[in-house]
Amino acid sequence: MPVKPYMLQPSIESAPREEIEKIQLERLRLTVKHAYENVPLYRKRMKEAGISPEDIKSLEDVRRLPFTFKDDLRREYPFGLLAVPLSEVLEVHASSGTTGRPTVVAYTRRDLENWAELMARTLAAGGLARGDVLYSTLNYHWFTGGLGFHYGAMRLGATIVPAGPGYTRRHVQMIRDLGATALTSVPNYAIRLAETALEMGVDPARDTGVRLGFFGAEMWSEEMRRRINKLWDMDSYDVYGMSELYGPGTAVDCHIHDGLHVWEDHYLVEVVDPKTGEPLEPEEEGVLVVTPLTHDAMPLIRYWTNDLTFILDARSCDCGRTMKRIARIKGRADDMLIINGVNVFPQTIEMIVLSEPLTAPYYQIIVEREDSMDKLTVVVEASKRLSDEEKRELARRLQERLREAIIVNPRVVIVDPGELPRGEGGKAKRVIDKRG
Repeated sequence: MPVKPYMLQPSIESAPREEIEKIQLERLRLTVKHAYENVPLYRKRMKEAGISPEDIKSLEDVRRLPFTFKDDLRREYPFGLLAVPLSEVLEVHASSGTTGRPTVVAYTRRDLENWAELMARTLAAGGLARGDVLYSTLNYHWFTGGLGFHYGAMRLGATIVPAGPGYTRRHVQMIRDLGATALTSVPNYAIRLAETALEMGVDPARDTGVRLGFFGAEMWSEEMRRRINKLWDMDSYDVYGMSELYGPGTAVDCHIHDGLHVWEDHYLVEVVDPKTGEPLEPEEEGVLVVTPLTHDAMPLIRYWTNDLTFILDARSCDCGRTMKRIARIKGRADDMLIINGVNVFPQTIEMIVLSEPLTAPYYQIIVEREDSMDKLTVVVEASKRLSDEEKRELARRLQERLREAIIVNPRVVIVDPGELPRGEGGKAKRVIDKRG
């Protein structure tokens, strides 16, 4: 039976722009006041900028407010940005602390209710409904992903299976036995699950009931989506968010799959120049800056996500929603590779690699320094056994296309099926930078 996407809250999802912006302004003013009165860091910075909550009279006035960066959350670890007593906090999550100190986010009861509502909207946009069984292989510890989808599915009245990562062969069995109709995971793990199923003699497209996928938490391209959809015979949805913004549920693409709708009654988004911080016009690519409008425990002002995108120059969508859309995330500004002075985005490499029918969805990007020059090697796994001549021809073809797209001449190495490492539920390690 075809999946029918729908609007969970059509009165707001398709509201006139004037109504959406009125809600945004009311909530922006309350958020700024809440942060100013209850978070010492924001009070100090607003005073330094010569602005007070009473000065916020239009949405454009958000540009007068200071940015918040991830380092601010690290410096204020663990609860320096709390705007409520700790006794009102019901849940705490944290991102991985690659610098030795994680970023902590906290939730009051109202925050958890908001998050559940946003995730319910997000899942409904793909057609998940009461009677569906959502199989979740996302982590359920510090990471926000697992619980975000969990709360959203419960709010909808769908059945949620909190399976977690790993145990891939058991997942294949349980997906069949429990009659799962939808899957959520990081994108690369959807590929791994399908690959394992086929090894077990189970065709995900024919032998399971999974027809919906909700993926995020790592970069993935349209080519990756196409491969996942074909393997599972599903329609998949790109879910955007991060722990600082509650978690998943800030934006999602609808069934038209032309940009991601931002839930604007809860988030005010800007795209700014990554060098100057100046606002950019629609269709101009830059860094996404988000001001959550309903955060209770930890209000954030102009959070610099470091994700690269642009706002689509369109007031509405064929799905009927009137909330702004952002383009699929191109990557993070700090994930961009600079190779001999040229900016290279891993997603561009993925799109080209996966557009070749003879490649599997496994690859590595290796950057090394040789004789004072950067050297780029792209290791690609073949989708089937190839002769040495076929490997050379595939490598030549990919090298030519990559050189034209990224203005860097890479070395391309084709390896046999199964040679590159598989992830068992976590984010894929695609880029290996050995330059130190």
